[in-house]
Amino acid sequence: MNAAFLDRLRGSIRDVPDFPKPGILFKDITPVLGDAALLGDIIEEFAVASRSLGVHKVVGVESRGFIFGTPLALALQVGFVPVRKKGKLPWTCEAVSYALEYGEATVEIHKDAILPGEKVVVIDDLLATGGTAAAAVELVQRLGGEVVEAQFLIELGFLDGRKRLPGIPVRSLLSF
Repeated sequence: MNAAFLDRLRGSIRDVPDFPKPGILFKDITPVLGDAALLGDIIEEFAVASRSLGVHKVVGVESRGFIFGTPLALALQVGFVPVRKKGKLPWTCEAVSYALEYGEATVEIHKDAILPGEKVVVIDDLLATGGTAAAAVELVQRLGGEVVEAQFLIELGFLDGRKRLPGIPVRSLLSF
């Protein structure tokens, strides 16, 4: 990644204080999504990183992982698989529940979405504490897939989310 690209990307992310609650500094990627050239460069960065991995599927985590995962799958000419919140997928699912700061969440994947032995990239917009990413990785592994990399636009390094993904290479375009 070149410095000019990273500067442009960093400069396009808007900080929103006290959202969604007091004390949180939210990283708003909406301006990034509104810049077609920048969005294209982001997808190309992810694609360049993925091409040598022999990927069969891209798994996007609801909902902003869909934004990056679908065009990445197209760039790689592989299938896209959504990991969604419980109750949003219409067929037989595998589910994983995980702890949140105030409660629990469950994510699901269709049981036939990943075939045994398929190599998968998991993608989302943000790696924070790692709970959602770890749940997505567990779903892929339960179906017999191999997660060859987890990719994120932004990583909040101070929250140590990488620790929740042992043995999984993690790629983040930006770290805060």
